[in-house]
Amino acid sequence: MKEKIENLIKSALQNLEIEEVVFAVENPSDINNGDYSTNVAMVCAKKIGKNPKELALSVKELIEKNLPEDIEKIEVAGTGFINFYLSKKYFKSILKKIIEEKNEWGRNTLNYNKKILVEHSSPNLFKPFHIGHLMNNTIGESIVRLAKYSGANVTTMTFPSDISLGIAKAVFILLEKIKDGPIDVDNEIVEYGNAYVEGTRRYDEDESIHNRVKEIADNLYSQKPSDEWDMFTKCKAINISYFERITNRLGSKFDSYIYESEAGIVGSEIVEDNTPKVFTKSEGAIVYIPDESRKDINTSVFINSQDNPTYEAKDMGLLSLKFNKYQPDISIFITDNQQISHFEVVLDAAKKINPIWSEKSFHVHHGRMSFKGEKMSSRLGGVPVAEELLNAVGEDITKRSADLENEILDIIAIAAIKFTILRAAAGKDINFDPETSLSFEGDSGPYLQYTTVRSFSLIEKAKEVGLIPSLEKASSEITNLEKILEKFPGVVERSTLDWSPHHVVGYLLFLAQSFNSWYANTKIIDKENPETPYNLSLTQAVAQTLKNGLYLLGIKTPEKM
Repeated sequence: MKEKIENLIKSALQNLEIEEVVFAVENPSDINNGDYSTNVAMVCAKKIGKNPKELALSVKELIEKNLPEDIEKIEVAGTGFINFYLSKKYFKSILKKIIEEKNEWGRNTLNYNKKILVEHSSPNLFKPFHIGHLMNNTIGESIVRLAKYSGANVTTMTFPSDISLGIAKAVFILLEKIKDGPIDVDNEIVEYGNAYVEGTRRYDEDESIHNRVKEIADNLYSQKPSDEWDMFTKCKAINISYFERITNRLGSKFDSYIYESEAGIVGSEIVEDNTPKVFTKSEGAIVYIPDESRKDINTSVFINSQDNPTYEAKDMGLLSLKFNKYQPDISIFITDNQQISHFEVVLDAAKKINPIWSEKSFHVHHGRMSFKGEKMSSRLGGVPVAEELLNAVGEDITKRSADLENEILDIIAIAAIKFTILRAAAGKDINFDPETSLSFEGDSGPYLQYTTVRSFSLIEKAKEVGLIPSLEKASSEITNLEKILEKFPGVVERSTLDWSPHHVVGYLLFLAQSFNSWYANTKIIDKENPETPYNLSLTQAVAQTLKNGLYLLGIKTPEKM
């Protein structure tokens, strides 16, 4: 409809001999101001020296000469805004479309047949999957689904940190521990995480272990048969299995793994091959010095004085591996916002080596998660592990609804956390408050799930008494619900254009609140009301739209709540 209105305006402008004008057609924030509104008259008025309101009236008159049946009326408001009001017949067709398309409703062709690569949830294999990874996974999975909804061929990948000096420190500690007996198999992941922390502390405090740790690192990089290589491969397999179990629980699967050790080798070769063309040798290291025009980024080390690749070189290697293997039209990667400056340097250097690497890469960044209330932080500690958080949230839900099955508890817990993460705009820090995030009545993931489940259950209850949805007898008035439902595809497109799921979150909340307000004032299951079949169709359309929107957020809809 937006495109149709744009074409009507362009045709009117051609009749007025006005060309090459950039104008907006948008949904007004106030539904009373029409379903769509344009600023075209204000944009053109100054250009042609005419009063904007007079010009708006001229455009309106030309469009009305051949007004499509989907548009009921056009009004000029204020200083020259042109507002379009859609017809009852059009909204009825939208409800029909939603009901017929079901899970396909809201899809678009923005990225039709494009190859999109999404990299997210990249773990350090010797650290438990914590809330930072949980945030990254939540945003990444939603972007994957938005990309698929836009017609793209999507590949998902993750970039685990497998071999590094930090890993060598952890292996050093683990080799010491097994001298005193086997590692507790029930707590292996925790043991590995503790070894990483302990190894870092010991290395900082005890210089006498430096040579041994570096020897372990060298043996790991060269894959030399040794006790440390055996320990590393065992730990790697267990950590990958753990990572897949957690991400599967969250609703994510990965098509490919590219490991940091692989990228480090390729990155080192790229840096060496492009020195001194792009990189510069300095004090035994190889650095990247930005051009004078890029005073916003700093000189960075890519190969250190020990001849090892830094994270910058590893990410350069990752770019090469990504594009050689997948040849994506768009390569999206998700990190926290503390890595913005790091990737600005990497991509600036990359465009001098292969401009495509930089041009087709899109960096989505997120903030950090904090907690409100002593209860949450005291139970989970400073940096909670994802499973601990999910289990703790599940416990809180059990206190509110003790009769829910474990599977449904988990679905609701995941929804509560994902909603809190995704409602924030890109890069913003978030606060998880259990009191509001778990409410079935407020602005929360469980609230959206509950509204969706209740909507579907109303349809089933109506069928039990012989009432079925039908659009044959439309209601006498267009409600706000029809107007809101019509906007769903546009909201999905907007979220896809800037890879920001928070637009979908805001929309779903508005839809759910509007439905619940309508529901409170409407007897939906009423055999005496001739409009009941239409009201049931409207309810069905709301339920389907909520379900599709939740899917885009990576949130499941339970069968019951």
